[in-house]
Amino acid sequence: MVLTILMRATRQQWPARTHWRAITLLSVLTVVAPFVLFNGAGLVLPSGYSAVLNATAPLFGVVAGAMFAQERLTMRKLVGCAVGLGGVALLVRLGPVEPDWRVVLAVLACVTASASYGFGAILMKRATMAHQPLPASAAVHIAGALVLLLPAAVAAPSVVVRTDALIALAVLGTFTSGFMYLISMRLMREIPASAATSSAFLIPMFGVTWGGLFLGEPFTAGMIPGVALVLLACALVTGFNPFRLFAQGMR
Repeated sequence: MVLTILMRATRQQWPARTHWRAITLLSVLTVVAPFVLFNGAGLVLPSGYSAVLNATAPLFGVVAGAMFAQERLTMRKLVGCAVGLGGVALLVRLGPVEPDWRVVLAVLACVTASASYGFGAILMKRATMAHQPLPASAAVHIAGALVLLLPAAVAAPSVVVRTDALIALAVLGTFTSGFMYLISMRLMREIPASAATSSAFLIPMFGVTWGGLFLGEPFTAGMIPGVALVLLACALVTGFNPFRLFAQGMR
């Protein structure tokens, strides 16, 4: 709704009908699958866990880039992927949540969602070459709404409508989905897909912080090795070096 209003205000045109199949696939990878999987995992895992696992998206983005011949998969990147998997395993074993089959399934759901983001980033990059960011973003979310329409209708009788939940949905839809997706599409036109997904490095810090402040979720010392390995893996895979960026900024 937000993006459609922006489109009407700026008088931009919808993508041609022939492009909607590709847009629907992009929507499934970057909207439908991640939202459903992270929400499902959120019934079991603390938000801090989901935030850390979300940070693995750049790993999958680089792997997807190599598969589609857009980036080279070097030994350093392969080592980074292995380190990332080790970090996820440590997080599950040493964190405050007792590992059981429900936790394992929730972790797999988060990793699958991150993989979906990573592979979807390649399609996002291609979409920005064919469409303006705003129409493409609006079309992706409309396609996602249509894909989820039937499952939502089936689940509707069991939904308990609460004011705080509706407010949360409005905030998520307006800012973390609508505006942020548009910003991501604009970035994709200027930088590689793997670089655009590198913002996921910041998610663990904010996710763990907000989870502790607003949800009372614990952050134990056992989580630190897992979080550190996931971030190291992302740095290895993407070549991200915060110290080099800091030095460049100082110059």
